[in-house]
Amino acid sequence: MGHAESTLRDRVPTRQFSLDEYWMPFTPNRDFKSDPKMVVRAEGMFYWNDRGEKLIDACSGMFCVNAGHARKEIADAVHRQLSELDFIAPFLRGHPKSFELAQRVAELTPGDLNRIFFVNSGSESVDTAMKVALAYHQARGQGGRNMFVSRERAYHGVNFGGVSLSGMVNNRRKFGPSLPGIAHMRHTHLKENAFTPGEGARGVELAEDLQRFVALYGAENIAACFVEPIAGSTGCLVPPRGYLKRLREICDQHGILLVFDEVICGFGRTGKTFAAQSFGVTPDMITMAKGLTNGAQPMGAVAVSERVHDAIFSAAQDGAIEFFHGYTYSGHPAACAAGLATLDIYRKEGLFERGAELSPYFLEGLWSLRDLPAVADLRGYGMFGAIDLHASGGAGARGHRFQKQLFDNGLHLKTTGDCAIVAPPLIAERQHVDMIIDILRKTLAAV
Repeated sequence: MGHAESTLRDRVPTRQFSLDEYWMPFTPNRDFKSDPKMVVRAEGMFYWNDRGEKLIDACSGMFCVNAGHARKEIADAVHRQLSELDFIAPFLRGHPKSFELAQRVAELTPGDLNRIFFVNSGSESVDTAMKVALAYHQARGQGGRNMFVSRERAYHGVNFGGVSLSGMVNNRRKFGPSLPGIAHMRHTHLKENAFTPGEGARGVELAEDLQRFVALYGAENIAACFVEPIAGSTGCLVPPRGYLKRLREICDQHGILLVFDEVICGFGRTGKTFAAQSFGVTPDMITMAKGLTNGAQPMGAVAVSERVHDAIFSAAQDGAIEFFHGYTYSGHPAACAAGLATLDIYRKEGLFERGAELSPYFLEGLWSLRDLPAVADLRGYGMFGAIDLHASGGAGARGHRFQKQLFDNGLHLKTTGDCAIVAPPLIAERQHVDMIIDILRKTLAAV
């Protein structure tokens, strides 16, 4: 059987390589390898494909490159760190930058979420937060609290804990029943809020699903409620007005921990550092990744409240390991260097504030597409938006054709089914928004 091959062209001698061996994640591999979409370079707001053609990045890579691509400050910091200390095991040993980065992250989190546990991805951050919740309740003598509540249409990563919490069926259906003891609230995507920018006026009552689970299962059995403040991978589902505050009230009333998954909407996407601050609701834990290192190194983290942290530590004997969990690459020196350099850029360039300032123009541009026949709905908040397409040719088929045509027309973004998700880097200017909207309009008119 012959090999699928591709030719790479970009400032190097032309060479061919096989496409067969690499099994691509979340990709229709046979479709891709019949028509490869290769990217070979990135800078600022743009990618370049293997034909030397320029594409504007309308999705910050995958919601992570908030400060733009190929930032020399980050690359130099990683190079210096690898030249000085490439690796030290995070168990029983430390290195300065992990403590420095934890302090810097804690300066940005709301409330008392000042204890930072480093991991390597958003998926790992969610599984870690689940373990923290279980350990916290055991430390308080409430080990019966081992259930979790999440939502339909949620995405919490691809490890078994996160998949169990998630409510996107294609991420679950091939992998068995997943973890027991997880209940899903209804999602908040209501037709009554269609084409509404920001928080919808309808749907706050959906938070009462958590109260119903308390009545059904008993609060004494529920450890934590996990929600994305804005459901991201499913298509930018902005919460109804008052919904998150009501979840906080129910959790407080019944001793349930509230966890915000901010892997996508953290680090300036909503106009503040975290969506918790944008919506005025402080959870007990925040999971994060992506924008923590501007996508330059794999890294995630869990910000834990001092109250939860201290309860776990107080339950352990002196000299004992307080929390039997962690990863070989937790707090990796190169990732910490990238994180510190990234936070420096965010602060020096005021990127969160820039995103907040540009948001009205961005959302106005997105809503200008409302007249196109292919558009079924528009949603958005901050520098984060989504376009639902009317299905054509089966669920997801039109969305898949759309993202491929966008690539050919000079734009990169992520699609989920028939939903296109738009989240430009926070370095974007009005001219970049105009370029994104023009390509979207051209492609939507033809798809």
